Amino acid sequence: MANSRPQSSSAPSQRQLRVAEVIRRAMSNVFARGDVHDPDLAHVSVTVSEVRCSPDLRNATVFVLPLGGQNTDEVMAALNRNRGEIRRQVTKQIELKYSPMLSFQADESFDRMDRTRDLLNSPEVRRDLDED
Repeated sequence: MANSRPQSSSAPSQRQLRVAEVIRRAMSNVFARGDVHDPDLAHVSVTVSEVRCSPDLRNATVFVLPLGGQNTDEVMAALNRNRGEIRRQVTKQIELKYSPMLSFQADESFDRMDRTRDLLNSPEVRRDLDED
């Protein structure tokens, strides 16, 4: 008999990953076409880097970053203000039983990559790497 309880692992399921990618693409299309009518988002290119869905697929966290990383706070406030309109636009493009509730977070992975690159290029680390 199959175990009907979901696993408590922290890794997302294949279904979560597929749905998240569909939402990410739909959201990218919405931003590329300029379907969100807000003056704070009018002349800003927004990059949707990742979407993470909850196990029940009813909630989605969207990681975004304005192009160049400028005015992040204003863009995040505008996205949260217009999350209902964005949800409607995304729902038109995808076929799911439930339209997920969207929450937006600023993507900090690019900053972490820069800090890691700086750390690896620091003189102390270069010295240790060059010894081999």
